[in-house]
Amino acid sequence: MHSSAVFLIEFGAIILGLGLLGRFAGRFSFSPIPLYLLAGLAFGEGGLLPLGTSEDFVAIGAEIGVVLLLLMLGLEYTASDLVSNLKTQYPAGLVDAALNALPGAAMALLLGWGPVAAVVLAGVTWISSSGVIAKVLGDLGRLGNRETPVILSILVLEDLAMAVYLPIVTALVAGAGLASGSVTLAIALGAAALVLMVAVRYGRLISRFVSSDDPEKLLLVVLGLTLLVAGLAQQLQVSAAVGAFLVGIALSGEVAEGAHNLLSPLRDLFAAVFFVFFGLHTDPASIPPVLLPALALALVTAVTKIATGYWAAGRAGISTKGRWRAGGTLVARGEFSIVIAGLAVTAGIEPSLGPLATAYVLILVIVGPLTARFTEPVATRLTAVVRRRAATPPPEAEAEGAPEPAGRGPRP
Repeated sequence: MHSSAVFLIEFGAIILGLGLLGRFAGRFSFSPIPLYLLAGLAFGEGGLLPLGTSEDFVAIGAEIGVVLLLLMLGLEYTASDLVSNLKTQYPAGLVDAALNALPGAAMALLLGWGPVAAVVLAGVTWISSSGVIAKVLGDLGRLGNRETPVILSILVLEDLAMAVYLPIVTALVAGAGLASGSVTLAIALGAAALVLMVAVRYGRLISRFVSSDDPEKLLLVVLGLTLLVAGLAQQLQVSAAVGAFLVGIALSGEVAEGAHNLLSPLRDLFAAVFFVFFGLHTDPASIPPVLLPALALALVTAVTKIATGYWAAGRAGISTKGRWRAGGTLVARGEFSIVIAGLAVTAGIEPSLGPLATAYVLILVIVGPLTARFTEPVATRLTAVVRRRAATPPPEAEAEGAPEPAGRGPRP
């Protein structure tokens, strides 16, 4: 009975604190995600007041939060939108991998960590945070923007690439042979292809099965189906986020609209819990020794992500402002980066890799919502300043081109 009371007190305090932080952020018109993360740091390992009994529940709530974030993203688009975007945006996925994975690999090699750690750190810097970006797009009211499908296409390509990358990394860190690694990879690819095929071909049948005039029944069926598919996807070495996203893609019409309205409050609740959970498992004392390399890596890969989004949006015919918004939105790293680093840490590949990855993700998960909001206006102002300076001739040129004063003849 005592532990139950402590759990209720702790979890209630977490939810109340998140609500107050969200109101504070809303008053100043910025995303509450950085505040949620800092709250997690304050009450996690090595923090001011570590939590006890509610930590396991928070961990489950965090997983549900990521699943709901990606489900809600999927509800915004149809299966045909997904297929067409993937066909047109796959070059952007290749550019994304090249620009953002190479800095991580180079940093690991410069630090002398070896090739396996280089492959791991490449994944940490490559993958943007679908969870953070989904939340930011909703907070900023950009889900209907023209550049948003480009952003989602890149995120989906990254998540699908994880179906290939994660089995490879798992085999590398475990020292598995070629045969066992190939089997794991084949299972992951087959599962991802199956889920995608079902979503595209049988989306209407799924919508009919889920459809209900009773909001309670609709909520239960959609939520249950999403968690079931996400769990099966993860069991088959495919991201649970990919499974949830494809469930959202499969639902369409009135079903998608009704599910969106019903699930929005749940998404906001569990998404906030996810960001707190991320901070809870970070020991602040492990960050200072690796802060400088993490800052350098964060700076480089923030620029490369902005360049990726700008280029991809330009290919899609998006305006210059939209290109900057797309680039700034992609900067945040999060859940996948921590999962990738965790594989190496568990296998004992490199002791410093975990703290470096944590510091790197914390920097960009805080900076990401800020770049999403301010990259476009800052770039627009700087462009205007450069244009004004280019259009204004220097004082020397004005003096040389000025006419002689009236009434004076030529100088002797």
